[in-house]
Amino acid sequence: MQSLTLEFRSEDLALLGLLPPGLFAKYEEIELLETLRLEQGWRLQLLRVRRRGPLRTAGELERESRRIRSLYGLESFELVERRPRTRDYIVLVRQRNPERLRRLLALAGGEVAPTAPFRLNAEKVVASFRGEERALRRVLKRLDREEFPYRILRASGHPFVPGEASPLLTPLQAQLIARAWVLGYYAVPRRITLSRLARQSGRSAPGLGKVLRRAEGRLVARWLAAEGSGAEDALAPGASARES
Repeated sequence: MQSLTLEFRSEDLALLGLLPPGLFAKYEEIELLETLRLEQGWRLQLLRVRRRGPLRTAGELERESRRIRSLYGLESFELVERRPRTRDYIVLVRQRNPERLRRLLALAGGEVAPTAPFRLNAEKVVASFRGEERALRRVLKRLDREEFPYRILRASGHPFVPGEASPLLTPLQAQLIARAWVLGYYAVPRRITLSRLARQSGRSAPGLGKVLRRAEGRLVARWLAAEGSGAEDALAPGASARES
């Protein structure tokens, strides 16, 4: 597997119809957190959206949902979390792919997927992808042939892929624990409940809880094994009182 990070000018992507016009009049930055489903005609993605100015309330967003979907070409969107301090929304969106993106996805043949870092602002788009080398080369050749302006920031033949580069976690555990971290399940205080996280993941709360606990257990066991005597000292009587 290869990883590839490209930089585009936002102005160019808007002219090509890949970014909605006027998107950054209201928003400072958009970050792709996770692609849950990617088809030739549509995609389902978890996004962090940073707004210019104060955040709208959940009620205001609900009342304006039809206009928002029409304006940005969304089939659906769900507010997952509001973060007033940083002026961020975490949203789940299902979006139709423009024709040019459909052609690129067809060329990739399901062998290329977006990954982090993937951020958009008014000046530039930093987009990262992971996939088979031959598929990535096909896409780059198409971009060159269509005189699509871009710059390669980074290319790697051995990217770290949770669940592949290390047997520590299964692919499912790596995916779900990463999603839980991004959505604030491990924040103090928690920003999302297990029940809501389960709904976002399409699983039952007890089932998701078991997956997360098993992943956490593996991570703790690996840490204890790596720390050796240092971990034993942390478990000694009175250690928690000293650390707190």
